[in-house]
Amino acid sequence: MTALVAGSVALATTTVSAEATKTEDGATVAGKGAEFDADAGKWYLESGDPTYHVKEDGTLDFLTYRGFQRYHSECHVCHGPEGVGSTYAPALTDSLKTMSYSDFVGVVASGRTVHLPGGGESVMPALGDNKNVMCYLDGIYAYLKARSDGVVPRGRPAGKEAKPEGLGKTEDSCFNG
Repeated sequence: MTALVAGSVALATTTVSAEATKTEDGATVAGKGAEFDADAGKWYLESGDPTYHVKEDGTLDFLTYRGFQRYHSECHVCHGPEGVGSTYAPALTDSLKTMSYSDFVGVVASGRTVHLPGGGESVMPALGDNKNVMCYLDGIYAYLKARSDGVVPRGRPAGKEAKPEGLGKTEDSCFNG
């Protein structure tokens, strides 16, 4: 993998966002100041938003890999494989270039209706009561953000890190809380 610099850098057949930066361990994250929270088992940015952590060999942190799995379990039917969109749902890889994490959570939880030219509508259903989405939303976001930033190419990720103990506790708390 090519080292990332300010601006866009070609990586395989994708373009890496200027927002993606290298960490001290050589991994790529979305933005500066990413830190691992062992209690939650997740990587976070200074803003508090979850982020991906992708090693140089393409190995994903477990949360982002779990997001890949859950995206393809719950979201790809409408939004297409790898978040590239379909004839009736937008490409989330494009949407996350400008959509904030909080806006993403709001749309997923509450849904959204977009009125189309000619009188049609595009409806995103509210998924706030679906624990198979909401308990994994940080991972789904991290996966889609990594795809949007061009850090994770299309297809099955190269590998995943071991599941952090803290992430297991976070998931259990969500499902049982």
